[in-house]
Amino acid sequence: MSNVFLFEKINGLANVYTGLNYLAIFFADYLLYIVLALIFIGLFIKRSRLMAVSTAVAVFIARIIFAEPLKQIFHQARPYVVLENVNKLINEHGDYASFPSGHAVIFFAVATAVFLFNRKLGIFAFFIALLVGIARVYAGVHWPIDIVAGGVIGILAGIITNNFIIVPIIKRL
Repeated sequence: MSNVFLFEKINGLANVYTGLNYLAIFFADYLLYIVLALIFIGLFIKRSRLMAVSTAVAVFIARIIFAEPLKQIFHQARPYVVLENVNKLINEHGDYASFPSGHAVIFFAVATAVFLFNRKLGIFAFFIALLVGIARVYAGVHWPIDIVAGGVIGILAGIITNNFIIVPIIKRL
């Protein structure tokens, strides 16, 4: 199954169900702000502080250290630039910053960091990350491969953060 074929199948559902469009727009665009606010709030709650710090570090590593350089290297055009008749539901600032998906990177880094502290909440976070990834394709701003790559990068960043930064710091305390 090709990247274009899968994109067209998912994005082709946009504008079929109005309610689904609103849900996809929320997941693809607005949920990020809520998650970042929750991480920030978590920094001030004693019992969740370590998880919030781990999550914030994982997001930083995933997005800034890994994803941004890859975006510059691959310089992948977004689907709405390459294809005609794309159902574009949200606005993006750059036409050539598709690979990997920054949203997928962030949400999968959050999910991994949370999972390593709280398995039940982490599973829920992975489900949300998957929905965000699908919503980004549905909204017409990412290719499926962007989401897969973002997921892998986010998961790796979460594992690296936990195993090589957070756990060694805890052991020293």
